[in-house]
Amino acid sequence: MTEIPTISEPKGRTGLFATGGLIGGILASSCCALPLALVSLGISGAWIGQLTALSPYQPYFLAVALTLLGAGFWQAYWRKPEVCLPNSVCAKPRSGAIIKSVLWIGALFVFAALTIDLLPLIA
Repeated sequence: MTEIPTISEPKGRTGLFATGGLIGGILASSCCALPLALVSLGISGAWIGQLTALSPYQPYFLAVALTLLGAGFWQAYWRKPEVCLPNSVCAKPRSGAIIKSVLWIGALFVFAALTIDLLPLIA
């Protein structure tokens, strides 16, 4: 019996873009938002003060994260579906949900990195 191909969500390099965007978002928020979140959760230590050393590189991390997240969102939501065989990785909807979750978590980190400087203006 031949397997009938199905149409599924595009995967391609979406996982790579999502992971890169998440890592870039974490690095971009490492100077400001990440230490604040860690201290809010009760995690502390002298090493948290060392995260400010990455502050000069924040614009580069943001640029890379935004580029990777943009490419990941484009592939996950707007690219045409691909045809794949049943029981293959691309036919499993759970992998698409995981990739989209990672993209949104990375977007939250980038949003936090972009808006952390506005926090004193609001308060």
